[in-house]
Amino acid sequence: MVALVTPPAMFDAKQLKKSMKGTGTDEDALIEILATRTSRQMKEISQAYYTVYKKSLGDDISSETSGDFRKALLTLADGRRDESLKVDEQLAKKDAQILYNAGEKKWGTDEDAFTEILCLRSFPQLKRTFDEYRNISQKDIEDSIKGELSGHFEDLLLAIVHCARNVPAFLAERLHGALKGAGTDEFTLNRIMVSRSEIDLLDIRAEFKKRCGYSLYSAIKSDTSGDYEAALLKLCGGDD
Repeated sequence: MVALVTPPAMFDAKQLKKSMKGTGTDEDALIEILATRTSRQMKEISQAYYTVYKKSLGDDISSETSGDFRKALLTLADGRRDESLKVDEQLAKKDAQILYNAGEKKWGTDEDAFTEILCLRSFPQLKRTFDEYRNISQKDIEDSIKGELSGHFEDLLLAIVHCARNVPAFLAERLHGALKGAGTDEFTLNRIMVSRSEIDLLDIRAEFKKRCGYSLYSAIKSDTSGDYEAALLKLCGGDD
């Protein structure tokens, strides 16, 4: 687990490169990293990426993705999301109306409006906006996104909504997906365990237990073995 001594931004930069390397792109990994990192983290990741690969993260995202999905990823990679905790009620009402007009209310969808709001507003601001959206449309924003959008762009926006509501719950769900069924998705498992070990792993553990009915520790124990298992269990900390 050499990853443990790698600086966080460097670790994320390498994970992003790995998800875009070779044939095919691991869109889920791109979505997970870009949806959960703060603006400051994204700026540090972009710098680390350029230092190691002598190419900008944006250039690689551009060549590996397309359409609205690309546009939204590039907006996130820019690290321009507002990070303030203050919620502007008027803006929430206005944004909710814009989202409603951009989707449910019209024939066709204005994808740019979704990208602009979901990729740039702070998470507390988005949570308030989603409440207002429900008041206007009598629908949860998730249902509208599922009905209006498709493909990886839809997946990305749903991930952002999930993160705005609860980042640890989103990552607990990703861990559950990595550990269930035949075989283990080690790429996802390693990334979340390492990158969140000093941020919110305790919260992720609690959300995992709530969602699955058993602890993350026991899931790792039954799904991995040897030194790898020992390293992950050490990261995990304790059994819940």
